[in-house]
Amino acid sequence: MNSRCVVMIPCYNEEVTIEKVIHDARAFLPGAEICIFDNNSTDRTAQMAERAGAAVIREKRKGKGFVVQTMFSRIEADVYVMVDGDDTYDLRSLPEMVAAIERDQADMVVGSRLVNYDEKSFRPLHSFGNRLVASLINRFFGGNLTDIMSGFRVMSREFVKSITITATGFEVETELTIKALKLHAVIDEMAICYRARPHGSFSKLSTFRDGILVIRTIFMICKDYKPFLFFSGIALCLFILSLASGSVVISEFLETRYIRHVPLAILASGLMILSMIFFITGVILDCTNRRFDELYNFMRMKGLK
Repeated sequence: MNSRCVVMIPCYNEEVTIEKVIHDARAFLPGAEICIFDNNSTDRTAQMAERAGAAVIREKRKGKGFVVQTMFSRIEADVYVMVDGDDTYDLRSLPEMVAAIERDQADMVVGSRLVNYDEKSFRPLHSFGNRLVASLINRFFGGNLTDIMSGFRVMSREFVKSITITATGFEVETELTIKALKLHAVIDEMAICYRARPHGSFSKLSTFRDGILVIRTIFMICKDYKPFLFFSGIALCLFILSLASGSVVISEFLETRYIRHVPLAILASGLMILSMIFFITGVILDCTNRRFDELYNFMRMKGLK
């Protein structure tokens, strides 16, 4: 490993597992720097990490998204490794993942958990939810990925410095993946072994709360990065509702040459106008996005980004 590699480990109350994760990272990447990002842990996570020889940086804003923001802004490296501190990821694939970045074969390599995993690795509905989200993102953004929300990733410097993170919580991995697809970054996946948490270690995930946050992230990023799809979808729904409500009025007028359902006529007209407004908004924003994409690509070509 000739390039500078930094292993970044976000942590919140992981005193039971953090030392083992540090030792495993050091064993598989002997020359890498290891940095723990402690997100206001109330246990001995920071002390255990320091005892294991890792640097510790505190992120006082609560939420994994804030931690990743700090990681990307504070750390300078050629290869960035991000892995959770809960000892659920088997790191034996780490050298191969780093090598793919060093050989410039990919911009981001993701450790896919959905091939080899213990029965108790995922909470109920988590595996189903992950596959559902992957299906939606692949369809919307032209991807072919299996694990959207993996917390085990290896990234190039160019990719890390070209992306802006806005997520604040566990939906950050979803944002990373979507923005990588939007930038047409080369994403590779490697199947890893995903283990259940060891005894005494507890998950901070909430199936429904975090699921809602992930769906919200997809919703917001689709609005920002696929405005024509987003707004034309709304326009189509309004158009159908307008036709459904207006069909009664039109049928009545053709038969009697008189409109008795005036409120329904007003509703149908209003929905049709809103449908046109949403459609035009999508067209305008899509054109604007394309111009920004051209500008961004031009800046990259000129080395300004």
